[in-house]
Amino acid sequence: MAPRCWRWWHWSAWRRTRPPPAGSTPSFRQQFSTQEQPPQICVVGSGPAGFYTAQHLLKHHPRAHVDIYEKQLVPFGLVRFGVAPDHPEVKTARLDRCAFRGNVVVGRDVAVSELRAAYHAVVLSYGAEDHQALEIPGEELPGVFSARAFVGWYNGLPENRELAPDLSCDTAVILGQGNVALDVARILLTPPEHLEKTDITEAALGVLRQSRVKTVWIVGRRGPMQVAFTIKELREMIQLPGTRPILDPADFLGLQDRIKEVPRQRKRLTELLLRTATEKPGVEEAARQALASRTWGLRFFRSPQRVLPSPDGRRVAGIRLAVTRLEGVGEAARAAPTGDTEDLPCGLVLSSVGYKSRPIDPSVPFDPKLGVIPNMEGRVIDVPGLYCSGWVKRGPKGVIATTMTDSFLTGQMLMQDLKAGLLPSGPRPGFAAIEALLSSRGVRPVSFSDWEKLDAEEVSRGKGAGKPREKLLDPQEMLRLLGR
Repeated sequence: MAPRCWRWWHWSAWRRTRPPPAGSTPSFRQQFSTQEQPPQICVVGSGPAGFYTAQHLLKHHPRAHVDIYEKQLVPFGLVRFGVAPDHPEVKTARLDRCAFRGNVVVGRDVAVSELRAAYHAVVLSYGAEDHQALEIPGEELPGVFSARAFVGWYNGLPENRELAPDLSCDTAVILGQGNVALDVARILLTPPEHLEKTDITEAALGVLRQSRVKTVWIVGRRGPMQVAFTIKELREMIQLPGTRPILDPADFLGLQDRIKEVPRQRKRLTELLLRTATEKPGVEEAARQALASRTWGLRFFRSPQRVLPSPDGRRVAGIRLAVTRLEGVGEAARAAPTGDTEDLPCGLVLSSVGYKSRPIDPSVPFDPKLGVIPNMEGRVIDVPGLYCSGWVKRGPKGVIATTMTDSFLTGQMLMQDLKAGLLPSGPRPGFAAIEALLSSRGVRPVSFSDWEKLDAEEVSRGKGAGKPREKLLDPQEMLRLLGR
């Protein structure tokens, strides 16, 4: 049977995305000769960017073969490990001429130069694997975590399975006002019985059942007009069972007039914030909020200055925030300190101020300041035949629909270069050469059929609890299940 992989579709996002302009890549399919060498293409990273790039290449070249390399034993990256477990909207379908090569760490087990020698083109789509540090005193205290690690913990990312956050405190503070921050707040405050039928790990669910967190503050350096979360995430927070929002009407003074000229999406988001902060809830909503046992709030114009320790210095007891004011207008406005500070007591601090990519290999250019691979529309600068897509291409911003469009563009550039004869024309061995290298180094890749066995085991374990799956967390257990 031909090798297979899965294709990601985000249905609502797909409907909102326009097709490529007439006369662009779709016409390439008829322009490739059936006599030419089938292009062997390598994609590094099996998250949305990697799969969307592969989808575009396979759709627009009738003979292309794509190998997707992944350091984890299982595919799907952000969708498996980064999307909240109560967000199951992403669907899958099969693709031919595509193979999954898991358990391979590019840059350690195999060099990018070796991949380039084996394939006609290499696309780096490995995402943003690290988080932006706060770089403030006290950041190292127990009880301070990156939101990235916390999300990985409840989603079953093997490297975060030992995180063991202490949720015995009353108040948690999340630094950052993007979608990840709201995801984390929602998981902290959602009644555990609402999570029991999701694919959240049983270990995380056990900790959340014992949680004493009643209040979550979501803190941002700037104001309501600059929040980075989307209206969908905000609605879910507002409607979260058993909770009520806390917004200070003073933060919204004068906004009604200022939002008239802003883009539609920003206007709708700010209007919802305004209504929530300033309007008296209806009878039904007021009754729901009166029964709420948990609260969440948005704190604007506050920048983290210092994590405050408990008297014995053994864990976090609060955070000192610098009060800020805006300089400039709109989304380009900058937060400037006023000189005032305030202390916010809490027992848990989660930093959600951004993700960042890491350099993968010394032979690949990397901009450490921007945290991206320097590129022009996905073509890596000064390295012919090397491409990038997703967050490592443009930085950690946007939603899955953004990544889809971005990845399609990289695929389009690769197809243009292939058609123009800018890529190697002779045969390339592809995975056959890499498999021999990996074997000599004691590395055994995990195939798609291997993943299907692990998938079946996860589904089987989840069935007894009424869950879609119970994720396997230990790589060694996964390998034992595969007979390794």
